[in-house]
Amino acid sequence: MDGIKYSAFTDKSIQLLGKNQYTSNVESGSTRIEIKHWVELFFGVKVIAMNSHRLPGKSRRMGPLMI
Repeated sequence: MDGIKYSAFTDKSIQLLGKNQYTSNVESGSTRIEIKHWVELFFGVKVIAMNSHRLPGKSRRMGPLMI
């Protein structure tokens, strides 16, 4: 259960709770298979489908260049 950090509560995620769809933030290096395994163990449910995405990295300014 180390990989799941916390549940995300936004307007959209609260609407999805009515459809038995849940949102949570996980560690950045986690794979889809690991996340599925954690959810099935912790909540005792069978995961049918899952969506995931990675946030883009923060851009840095080094003089006139954006890296």
